[in-house]
Amino acid sequence: MRFVVSPHRVRQSCVPIGIAVALVVCPSWTIAQSGQSGQAPNRVELPEVTVTAVKEPATIQKLPVSVTAITASMLMQMGVRIVSDAALLTPNTVFTEFTARKLSNARFRGIGSSPANPAVATFLDGVPQLNASTSSIELLDVDQIEFVRGPQSALYGRNTLGGVVNVISTRPSLTTWTGRLTAPLGNYRARDIRAELSGPLAPTLGFGLAIGHGERDGFTTNQVTGHTIDDRSATFGKAQLFWTPTPQWETRLIVSAERSRDGDYALSDLGGLRSAPFSVARDFEGRQDRNVTSATIVTRREGPAISVTSTSGFVRWTTQDVTDLDYSPAPLITRDNAEKARQLSQEVRFASAAAAPVRLSTSTTLAWQAGVFGFTQKYEQDAVNTFAPFLISQFVPFPVSQHSPQGTIDESGLAVFGHATFSMNDTVDITVGVRADREQKTASLRTFFEPQIAPTCTTDAENTWANVSPSASLSYRAGPDTMTYVAVSRGFKAGGFNPTAPPSGDTYDEEHTWNSEVGVKTTWADGRVWTNVAAFHIDWSDLQLNLPIPNAPGQFYISNVGGATSRGVEFELTARAGAGIDLFGSFGYTRARFSSGSVSSGADVSNNDIPFTPDYTAAAGIQFSRALREAVQVFGRGEVVRHGAIQYDDGNTAGEAAYTMVNLRGGVQMRAVTVEGWIRNAFDARYIPTAFAYPGLAPSGFVGESGRPRTFGVSLSVGF
Repeated sequence: MRFVVSPHRVRQSCVPIGIAVALVVCPSWTIAQSGQSGQAPNRVELPEVTVTAVKEPATIQKLPVSVTAITASMLMQMGVRIVSDAALLTPNTVFTEFTARKLSNARFRGIGSSPANPAVATFLDGVPQLNASTSSIELLDVDQIEFVRGPQSALYGRNTLGGVVNVISTRPSLTTWTGRLTAPLGNYRARDIRAELSGPLAPTLGFGLAIGHGERDGFTTNQVTGHTIDDRSATFGKAQLFWTPTPQWETRLIVSAERSRDGDYALSDLGGLRSAPFSVARDFEGRQDRNVTSATIVTRREGPAISVTSTSGFVRWTTQDVTDLDYSPAPLITRDNAEKARQLSQEVRFASAAAAPVRLSTSTTLAWQAGVFGFTQKYEQDAVNTFAPFLISQFVPFPVSQHSPQGTIDESGLAVFGHATFSMNDTVDITVGVRADREQKTASLRTFFEPQIAPTCTTDAENTWANVSPSASLSYRAGPDTMTYVAVSRGFKAGGFNPTAPPSGDTYDEEHTWNSEVGVKTTWADGRVWTNVAAFHIDWSDLQLNLPIPNAPGQFYISNVGGATSRGVEFELTARAGAGIDLFGSFGYTRARFSSGSVSSGADVSNNDIPFTPDYTAAAGIQFSRALREAVQVFGRGEVVRHGAIQYDDGNTAGEAAYTMVNLRGGVQMRAVTVEGWIRNAFDARYIPTAFAYPGLAPSGFVGESGRPRTFGVSLSVGF
């Protein structure tokens, strides 16, 4: 049975926003990142949250870093399945993604990039994901997700000039066997089943297993065939071993895999999409097949003075992506793009023991860490564009296939880094860090036609990039509940080679940022309220943008277009009014613009807005739980999320207005059984978060894709 969602457009209302804001500013209410594992149900104060934003565990309210942590209980309460869904509460954070293809591109404070060369890096259990194809996966057995904003290159290296997303898996239990089976059902014939099991195989050996399968029909109807095209289907799993032979030693082996079979892009001409959302006209319906496997080994030894951590990672992925490249009912262009990559990484890190910092004097201590990191990646691609007769030229009356490109890119890198915090009189901390990275890339690429109607273009290139990234911060604790800080850091994103590009566009250079930030973190009302405020200014140089190739339909390349600045503010509030009653709120403002003299595709874009950067983001909501009687508890959650207006291109010729989404969840828990219902985008807001220039084929000059419509469903969960 299929649930039917009304297709009419619902007018945006400011009422939900007004209600949510009123809740946030009311002094007697506020929300926590509630339900933290292990907390007593009658606790009123907020629990302490520990993050690994600076690689070593630290309390979030004591770090001079802008970071938002979404804990395991919050992920469950929000119904999070992929990383982008967890970012709704994070200020100045957006994910550009498609409804069918799980390919997310994170943007922090206006800084983002292409999936193949991200500016916000995702780390899964300490392993960097060099391509968005491996970071945009289903979440299983996750303990916490951390969104760290601002350049983190001094600790994390390449492609972190916007920030870092840390995804941390739950450790298997060494004491008790636990398990949970969850089965959600929703409209668009959405069905999902997930199972998790964890427990001890021996007193020092824990085991964890999580598996799942999910699928749904598409949101978008192809008017030519009557089919929906942007459907999804995925099977996924994660297995872990956790070994602690002694209290000082621990080793984790984490193996995960995902097999997804997704439908075609729901892209259509922007003008047509605005008049008829979730409707396309295609003569050809494509698919994407993706396989991702990974293995991670993390070993840590806690010594009396020094801890040692080794993180080894292996990632392999393949995709077969077939699509109608003209996005029209005419049989003009199809694309069959095959990609695969294999990456290896290794980090060894030394740090002073948390309980035994180096004492420099009676009032000054030093906490430090230092390490070395190396990686290799081999990337292969064969993209075949098939053109209809006469499309390339009036003199080519037969179909032509273009391999654009066919080839490989090999890259390797080595880095050393250090980080030190000097604490004086338990009130002042001075932190300095530096990292030196060296990266080498070798490309062997060919572009050619079958039959050969033009000469073969060959690119055989090699380049080396070296970078030094410093950071420094000063923090002052006016008391146990207030910390003020100033920080400055440099970030960089690697340069590289374009598989296809116009003449002289084969190579693009590194991109750099300098970030200056001031902030205040406070805890008040007897530990029931957190408020964090930060203001930032970012200077960009050699900004990289994804641009269309002239006279090459559906093909893009990366180019350095000049400089930019981004400045803004962020506010987060987390509070607890009483046992079982929480509120939360966040607000972010960003003004990101190109600097004077910036040139893109031959046009001056000075003072234009950076594409896909909302001028503000806001979120507010409420969560509650109440015991009706012994072993019976009802719970509910509501959140309002608003994104400001965005531009789709660097010329600021097209964009999307601000929009609001309302999400609701609620249910009842009876001992080990939980039944809940949910609705996302409750008022069926219509918006187009993704669109890009498509000259020559799209009548409006742009193609885009509608954001997710209203979805709803129920879920049954059984645990022990």
